[in-house]
Amino acid sequence: MRYSEGFKQSILKRVLPPCNEGIRQVSRETGVNKQTICNWLNEYRSGKFPAERRDLSPRDYSLKEKYHVLLESSKYSDEDIGRYLRERGVHTEHLTMWDQEIRDMLDKKNGNKDSEVNLLKKRIKALEKELNRKDKALAETTALLVLKKKLDALIMEDEDD
Repeated sequence: MRYSEGFKQSILKRVLPPCNEGIRQVSRETGVNKQTICNWLNEYRSGKFPAERRDLSPRDYSLKEKYHVLLESSKYSDEDIGRYLRERGVHTEHLTMWDQEIRDMLDKKNGNKDSEVNLLKKRIKALEKELNRKDKALAETTALLVLKKKLDALIMEDEDD
């Protein structure tokens, strides 16, 4: 059976990054044989099958896409990484910028968590201080009640005598 180039490209988009769906799953959903999809992948990787170029420039990538490209590029050897980056229209400088951008964002989130932790520690300290104050007040009230009962008992004894 012959498939249109657009259909092949849509299947390859699902199997290749950033989607990375499994070949079996795509095969079941589309009705295309697994081996056919594998053949298309091999043609794509060897450069015989021109995949649709990405319309986005590297600065238009979302943070998730940037992270995915960083992860994928780390899997390739030095020779293959150039081809991988060319397919996506990305330069190695973009990878270093994106890596730093993600690290900065993570550091910023960790900084927010640290300040949040400090606020929670202050709140705990204030609550413990309030609890201690109330415990002391309760102990004082209990002592006064005990003394009142003893006084009442003594007065009752004196009246009985």
